[in-house]
Amino acid sequence: MSGEDGIPESASPPGPGGWAVEAEGLTRDYDGKRAVDGLDLRVPRGVFYGFLGPNGAGKSTTIRMLTGMSTPTAGRARVLGIDPVEDPVGVKRILGILPEEIHTYERLTGRELLVFTGRMHGLGVDEAERRAGDLLRLMEMDEDEAHRLLVDYSMGMKKKTLLACALIHSPRVLFLDEPFNGIDAVTARAIRRILERSVAGGLTVFFSSHVMETVERMCDRVGIIHRGKLRASGTVDEVRAQAGFPEGTPFEEVFVALVEGEVERGPLEWLA
Repeated sequence: MSGEDGIPESASPPGPGGWAVEAEGLTRDYDGKRAVDGLDLRVPRGVFYGFLGPNGAGKSTTIRMLTGMSTPTAGRARVLGIDPVEDPVGVKRILGILPEEIHTYERLTGRELLVFTGRMHGLGVDEAERRAGDLLRLMEMDEDEAHRLLVDYSMGMKKKTLLACALIHSPRVLFLDEPFNGIDAVTARAIRRILERSVAGGLTVFFSSHVMETVERMCDRVGIIHRGKLRASGTVDEVRAQAGFPEGTPFEEVFVALVEGEVERGPLEWLA
């Protein structure tokens, strides 16, 4: 049986809110190499969840499986109770995605792309236009910028536009893959404000990042993945404790310790 939004009523476990994102034994192999290795994960609804790991740890692969963009080799995932393998269209109705690598229609203007995205999600023309205008103002983009072609946008403007596209259909879970890479401090601040406002309104944000300061400031909960396995999960303070660090330790130190990132002395000793 399904609720009015199409999500199975039996999907959420007992307790306040239930799970926004679940993974059980999630595994993905590429050409004999295991990118994600039996990942178990649960993210409550309405939180800002930071998914952290070094390059090649399996973050983007996990996000692709959770959003239905890639099929697991083994295991299962659910977003608000919907399995992205069994119902890829249904899961895309309730989530928004900002990928790390930007591929879009660069011969459209920012406003045209927003309206087009809204129409693809079933919005009427007038409603898509209204929401596009609201989001452009929220992203601090003026009319001149909104009517320029995306090919002429800076990286920061492209990311703000694609974040607006990810929000235009009122998603309930938002996946962001390295949203702060390659953008200036002003754009990063604007994006942080938008995300904080969205989570306060009930949206669940699942994002990967290398910016530990942002993670520590914004995240309700974090998970750290290394070599395809989840090494720690919980609040920032809980993860510090799991790693054996006292309260107040900079989270960068905790992260480095958990992913075995000690710098070894070797042939570059002369640099010291």
